[in-house]
Amino acid sequence: MQATPLLDLAIVGGGVAGVIHLHYARQSGLKVLLLEKQGGVGGLWRQLPAWQDIQISPADWTIGDLPLGGPKQPHILANIEAWVERFGLADRIRLDSPVSRARYTGTCWELDTPQGTVRARHLVAATGGHNKPAIPDVLRRESAVRELHSSALRDPAELTGREVLVVGGGASAFDLLDLCLEYKARRIVWAYRGLRWFTPTGKPKIIAGSVRPYAKMQVNGMTVAQQNVMIGADLLARYEKFGIQSIQPERPLDVHQDQLIPGRARMLASFGELERYPGSVEAIEGRDVTLSDGTRLAVDVLLWGTGYHTDLSYFEEPRIAGIRTVGELASRCACIFRSLDAPDLYFPGVGLDGIGSAPWAFMLMARSVMSHIRGTAQLDMEPVACRLNHLDIVRYLAERDFGTYAGERGWDFYRDLALGTPDDQPYPLL
Repeated sequence: MQATPLLDLAIVGGGVAGVIHLHYARQSGLKVLLLEKQGGVGGLWRQLPAWQDIQISPADWTIGDLPLGGPKQPHILANIEAWVERFGLADRIRLDSPVSRARYTGTCWELDTPQGTVRARHLVAATGGHNKPAIPDVLRRESAVRELHSSALRDPAELTGREVLVVGGGASAFDLLDLCLEYKARRIVWAYRGLRWFTPTGKPKIIAGSVRPYAKMQVNGMTVAQQNVMIGADLLARYEKFGIQSIQPERPLDVHQDQLIPGRARMLASFGELERYPGSVEAIEGRDVTLSDGTRLAVDVLLWGTGYHTDLSYFEEPRIAGIRTVGELASRCACIFRSLDAPDLYFPGVGLDGIGSAPWAFMLMARSVMSHIRGTAQLDMEPVACRLNHLDIVRYLAERDFGTYAGERGWDFYRDLALGTPDDQPYPLL
């Protein structure tokens, strides 16, 4: 098959990051093509069960006049599709086009697809840091336990009346525990090797997940240390109020490293019903699951709330193809998203597991990527020692992309935006 003419930019992945980058590439007048392996845009959100939801409030996810009907998977998928329709992007999206190999030739990127080779000067790898379900490799002998990763639990009603083991200590595991309680599993066992911070509250996630208070801390000049002290003290008081100190993480909260998971009112209300075991799964034999402390549990269903790996195996460069976690990928990037291992390669969203809005962050990053491609930004090759989120991204990129953030949309604009936008209103499209 004949290679396509040289593009300014190719984007691999049609999730929210890919679609937002495509919009700003078109807005910048670049010759661009987005390659999506599925039959429609949406990325991971096209694959997830309908019960999956975002971990922030809908107002914080929504940007401008892009509609969001609610916080769950069908609404998020519709929101991503709305970007395509709103900005007329469909003609620059090639569906059913998985990239089998991405290689840098010394002058450009070449991407092998079923329709032929795509060539571009720059490449945005928007396949996500969480794109391959992580299921631990444990000993299995004649297993009679139904195992499902959180992404594969299509019908939570099958948990009703069953004995269920939930494994994991983060957002996915918390969601699964809530589902077990909602659908009245007969027995709920929870095993976790490590625990993530969350915000104990009786409020639903769509309220508890607001990032506006955090944004106001940033624009009011609070240092990260001060933010950690204030948020950490609030969390400790909440854990004590709800009597859940037994699942309090061992290390203090660090907003540069931790995701602040919202809500979980149902789990808190029924906390005493959960059988809890600190540890991991070692073996599954018949209906028996053996934990790392030797405990044997007879269960019907095992739900893996163990998150995702990073799969970049389509890259020819072994230093990139061998990356397995978001942390590894973040350590191999400069200026938040610029690869240290290959030229003219960008990984949007690296390390965004903290406190903030993914669409907002992708919008900021996409604008600076396009500025860099046009030669109007100075994106350095210095690694970032910590995760940057929400308005900290503005502060960081403004030093390197003055043209995008100067004038009427300087720091004062973003400060006023954070302080003045009502909690139930979306941020404007930039």
